Amino acid sequence: MSHGKQYFNALKKAPKKPVSIEEAVKFVKANAGAKFDETVDVYFHLGKELTKGDTAVRGVVKLPNGSGKKVKVAVFAGGDAAEAARAAGADYVGLADLVEKVQKEGWCDFDVAIATVEAMKEVRKCARVLGPRGLMPNPKTGTVTDDTATAVKEAHGGKVDFRMDKTGNLAVVAGKRSFSEEALVQNIKAVVAAVQAHKPASVKGVFIKSATIASTMGVGVPVIASADAE
Repeated sequence: MSHGKQYFNALKKAPKKPVSIEEAVKFVKANAGAKFDETVDVYFHLGKELTKGDTAVRGVVKLPNGSGKKVKVAVFAGGDAAEAARAAGADYVGLADLVEKVQKEGWCDFDVAIATVEAMKEVRKCARVLGPRGLMPNPKTGTVTDDTATAVKEAHGGKVDFRMDKTGNLAVVAGKRSFSEEALVQNIKAVVAAVQAHKPASVKGVFIKSATIASTMGVGVPVIASADAE
């Protein structure tokens, strides 16, 4: 990705040492130069040693001010659970037909997949397609549930899943550049708290090794995001 003059000017001014979330948000908003409404993300480095076994970090966060993103939700369910999902505004609802579409076409035109407990017997057939894309329903993220209406509303209302990658890094959406500073700060603090809450019991000392806030095309700003002691 090539960068323009504004990016490099911002890079020269960007804080080199971690600053408060409030200060970072102010800088990111003031120095984002794209013509579109950029997404603001929080990037964490947790350490590659956490990628093995039960220390892998995965969870959800409810952004108090939403993500600003139009989220497409697919619900794998039948009967009353399917009707409840439709009434709640799910974008796609079905079971055998959706499973077949995923298996045969590799269809993944959605951001969140929700399934009832019973439906998971069929949805597991899609693991090879959904798993690598982070779309497989999971009880830990509240996406395997018989209360499909609540799950759909939460997905549309700002509930964001996060999952650490193989290198020990984690990226979480925190909102849009057009959000007010206060709204972004609230969302980012919610993200940091959610990640901290998933610190494995076996991890001693520093959990969040570093954290950075950046807009889609903007400069990353390091932030103070860990209360751990060395």
